[in-house]
Amino acid sequence: MMSGIPIDPGKVGKGQLDNEILRAGIMAELDAINLYEQMAAMTENKDIKTILLDIAREEKTHVGEFQALLLMRDREQDEELIKGRKEVEEKL
Repeated sequence: MMSGIPIDPGKVGKGQLDNEILRAGIMAELDAINLYEQMAAMTENKDIKTILLDIAREEKTHVGEFQALLLMRDREQDEELIKGRKEVEEKL
């Protein structure tokens, strides 16, 4: 589980820092989704399971928000994401 920001600003170019911040946000949200879904699978308490899965869904929205911002800023990332989706569609 990530507990700190995995970015060393001294090693990232000034123009890339915001993109790295967005990627770190995506990583944190994905970690949270995994944690909440795993805990939901472990509990037998219906109320706890319901709340954990609801929070996990909210985190998925946060991933989408960070990703939308990143794709607006990083054209290469946007293009590669489209390519990846097309490759999957062709193979499936």
